[in-house]
Amino acid sequence: MGSTEEDVLAGVGARLRALRQARNATLAELATETGLTASTLSRLENGRLRPTLEQLLPLARAHGVPLDDLVAAPLTGDPRVHLRPVRRNGLTVVPLTRRPGGVQAYKVVHPPAGQAPTRELQTHEGYEWFYVLNGTVRFLLGEQEFRLGVGEAAEFDTRVPHWIGSADSRPAELLTLFGAQGERAHLSPSRH
Repeated sequence: MGSTEEDVLAGVGARLRALRQARNATLAELATETGLTASTLSRLENGRLRPTLEQLLPLARAHGVPLDDLVAAPLTGDPRVHLRPVRRNGLTVVPLTRRPGGVQAYKVVHPPAGQAPTRELQTHEGYEWFYVLNGTVRFLLGEQEFRLGVGEAAEFDTRVPHWIGSADSRPAELLTLFGAQGERAHLSPSRH
């Protein structure tokens, strides 16, 4: 085990003792609450026993703190999302999340009406949700047409033919959520 892991584990005992004492709880009371023996708790607090996840989970629950607080886990990096707009198929797409897989959030700016490169309805696997931040949106879904304004939202099955664009001379800005299938459909290079 590296020195960083050793340092993290070395401080667990003192944090456990401080949390217990702050609650004015005895080792016996904490043992009853967690299912661990008073002897085990004493050895954990004195650093004579290396903590396991099975021991830390009930202790975190008993003290009402996140597990990270018990181990004082080191920071894992910069949590900020660095916004880097991408231009695809006439749209400006700004990724708002960066975790791998699952549903992703994007800000999508549609050009003013008549300036979109295509008004062709598309289909793909998945579901999509969008919320209108600015402008007015023209939304075609199958045989239906909708106009949505600021503060309105829509959710739909993307296997139904659909198209989204600005309804007037201003760009339309949307907050959009979609999964990997939608990401491929919306962010892959244009086929037109």
